[in-house]
Amino acid sequence: MKPNRKYTNDSVGWRFDNSYARLPESFYAQLHPVPVRAPQVAMLNHALAESLGLNIRALSDEEAALLFAGNVLPDTAQPIAQAYAGHQYGHFTMLGDGRAILLGEHLTPAGDRFDIQLKGSGQTRFSRRGDGRAALAPMLREYLISEAMHALGIPTTRSLAVVTTGEPVMRETVLPGAILTRVAASHVRVGTFEYIVRIGGTEGIKTLADYVIHRHYPALVEADNPYLALLNRVIERQASLVAKWLLVGFIHGVMNTDNMAISGETIDYGPCAFMDAYDPDTVFSSIDQQGRYRYSNQPHMAQWNLARFAETLLPLLHPLQEKAVALAEEAIHHFPAVFQDCWLAGMRKKLGLFTEETEDSQLIETLLTWMQQHQADYTQSFRALASEALPQDALFRDAEFVEWHARWQARLSRQAESRQSSVSLMRAHNPAIHPRNHRVEEALAAASERGDYSLLQQLLAAVTNPYADAPEYHDYRTPPEPSERVYQTFCGT
Repeated sequence: MKPNRKYTNDSVGWRFDNSYARLPESFYAQLHPVPVRAPQVAMLNHALAESLGLNIRALSDEEAALLFAGNVLPDTAQPIAQAYAGHQYGHFTMLGDGRAILLGEHLTPAGDRFDIQLKGSGQTRFSRRGDGRAALAPMLREYLISEAMHALGIPTTRSLAVVTTGEPVMRETVLPGAILTRVAASHVRVGTFEYIVRIGGTEGIKTLADYVIHRHYPALVEADNPYLALLNRVIERQASLVAKWLLVGFIHGVMNTDNMAISGETIDYGPCAFMDAYDPDTVFSSIDQQGRYRYSNQPHMAQWNLARFAETLLPLLHPLQEKAVALAEEAIHHFPAVFQDCWLAGMRKKLGLFTEETEDSQLIETLLTWMQQHQADYTQSFRALASEALPQDALFRDAEFVEWHARWQARLSRQAESRQSSVSLMRAHNPAIHPRNHRVEEALAAASERGDYSLLQQLLAAVTNPYADAPEYHDYRTPPEPSERVYQTFCGT
């Protein structure tokens, strides 16, 4: 197998400036992707490429496959595997990129900075007996779900390409291998801070915190206490992010601290899924036996993760430990209120409410309780409320719903905005389409097992137009039949 090679006639337009590689060497390991035997393009995200100022249309299929497999590297790439740790299901572990290589940081024509990472690119010093590779179906899942999340307006990493490797990977069975190109504001995680505080102490944490402030939150440089301001800003970002997850019925599935990005993006689409019937205890992940990361527990786990982040910052918050702890606790204890404000604001939009009343929370909770009792479809129920007239369905003729509906109509009448304005607001915040699990599994199986990408492309077109009512997307709005329901999702590592 040929080693990696670089090319200098860059028709793609890469503009790498690799600031993370200028941090202390203990933060990462320098190494190249392990070349693969016979890469072929499976998916290319031309719209994302164009937004990054990249011209991947200038590449032949063979050139694109070699590039996104890591067999050929941009001339200015500085490939590294990042070191980090993580609390995985509550247990601390030293980790790192065991199957991913950061090629570098690409600068867009507008000056925005994005990590370009290859996932499934071979073993690193952090692989911990893993093969460093990825199977095709999980990489296609990340491509699909991350693009759907972006279309829903939820901060997320994105997917630029998936290539097959021409090599098998061994999991429970033999599966086709693949590499995903992930684009992120950065890959700095809560787990990165957990790693650095253990190997670099206060000096290392200060270096990392200063780096994050300058890269993601430059306005905080002038704050009286920049590190406390950083903690508060990350709390705000994560509260807003998790609220957005709940508002669309998304369940991350593996909210370990190494999967919480300091930038506030959704990162790592392993056993993730969307609810069909509303149930706050919904769990899909096959490895989450205790329901730690169930739908309703995600805000609590976000707060728990942020407490671990705060612990790493203690030496920077105040010279006196007692005072530092008090500052951290005050910040962390503020999370539930920030989350509730974000969630309630989002729910008001889903119900067409422009104003605020104290009884809104009770109105919302009554609706959700009814939905749970009747196993109502979460997405479809809210979308029905956003229609000009409710569907002629027995569900919406239920006496409890009729009573709630009257209360809601009375609430709408107490605001100055017209009913049509409320409908427009609701239609803009209640998607008609999300990646329903049975459709996802069907499309991934066709692509991975038969090489048929038609279902995946059709599903991708639907979920990246989540508010559309186009007739061709009708089947993607329909909940699964009982025999089609997916009860478990898998990490794919």
